[in-house]
Amino acid sequence: MTTKLSKIPFFLLVITVVLTFVFPSVPKGAAQGEFNPADTAWMLTAAALVLIMTPGLAFFYAGMVSRKNVISTMLQSFICMAMLSVIWVVFGFSLAFGDSIGGVFGNPATFFMMRNVLDGPAWELAPTIPLALFAMFQLKFAIITPALITGAFAERIRFTSYTIFILLFFLFIYAPLAHATWHPQGILFQLGVLDFAGGTVVHMSAGWAALASAICLKRRSEANHNPAYITFVLLGTGLLWFGWFGFNAGSAMGANALAATALATTMTASAAAALAWIFFDAVKGRKPSAMGTCIGAVVGLVAITPAAGFVTLPHSIAIGVIASVVSNLLVDFRSRTSIDDTLDVFPCHGVGGMVGMLLTGVFASKGVNPAIPDQGLIFGETKLFLVQLGALVGVSVFAFGGSWILLKVTNLISPLRVSVEEEQLGLDQSQHDEKM
Repeated sequence: MTTKLSKIPFFLLVITVVLTFVFPSVPKGAAQGEFNPADTAWMLTAAALVLIMTPGLAFFYAGMVSRKNVISTMLQSFICMAMLSVIWVVFGFSLAFGDSIGGVFGNPATFFMMRNVLDGPAWELAPTIPLALFAMFQLKFAIITPALITGAFAERIRFTSYTIFILLFFLFIYAPLAHATWHPQGILFQLGVLDFAGGTVVHMSAGWAALASAICLKRRSEANHNPAYITFVLLGTGLLWFGWFGFNAGSAMGANALAATALATTMTASAAAALAWIFFDAVKGRKPSAMGTCIGAVVGLVAITPAAGFVTLPHSIAIGVIASVVSNLLVDFRSRTSIDDTLDVFPCHGVGGMVGMLLTGVFASKGVNPAIPDQGLIFGETKLFLVQLGALVGVSVFAFGGSWILLKVTNLISPLRVSVEEEQLGLDQSQHDEKM
């Protein structure tokens, strides 16, 4: 990073501080709405649970890389918590949930500097909790999405370039998808696309961006190594599984029966997927492994995310098993290609999200969630499945194509890859002057 370029981030932060004096967003009164104390308490808890997923992801990924890249891999997740939180307050929340512009993105002025958030009316789809709480809950989804991508280009991306890319990714990929899917006037929402907690917005967008990143950054000079700490992978999986209850059950926006359903389906899908992964490995002649169990569990969590509040418990088991087997097969296939998706983000998160999205169109039931307009294929209705399939294709093209363009733009601003010498030294030292 050139000396001049290195000054820009601090300069932008100083501008943000100045904006806090110009736009203090002082409430004019109490928050508007009839808030339910139980719903508010649960959503406060859920917001904290979702945040713990990002450190969990940091451990999950760091345990899989080589020892000379553990710190850099973890920092790539942690920096998302810092960057996205500030961006979210300034204009990020507005881009995702502001007044709709064409059903694609929000007006950045709607909640600029959190104007009318502390004292504004409750969000239309979360009427029993304060708007500020809804905003902070949704922030955690924005944080973890770019962090998920990091597993694809682990061990070879320049840190400065990475921060530029995640800023662009949030602006041009995440925020439009969140608005289109979860805003009542969003184009995908209006079409009837179901995504309970982020299969499309989070996992598909991150998965396709990961594939674009792996192709764009090409292979590592040393692609084969032993995982640094499998114990970190186990710890990360535990934190992810724990936090995912907030991710999915929190998306019910209250302490209610739907939250209980989402919590239950999250548990069973992940458990079934963990078993399916190691059992399927055994069919292929492999020993059951801690790594396989953890990867399977996460694939199950990913796959149930879009369906958690729409399907029954038995169907959640089917979703977990199907997604686990499909991802397992694709991990094997990817290993035989020239694509160096370091930690298999696309086969696990991207494909897991797509499988979950399609199976939502198969298993979604009005008996579970009466608010949905159409039921799944298994109940004799085809409309929802076709809507989900169409959205899958559209989102895939948008997320992959958009990410590819953003990677190229980032590379023009700051080279994406470290040098061969920096890669061999390890990113911990070459990028951060630190080591384990």
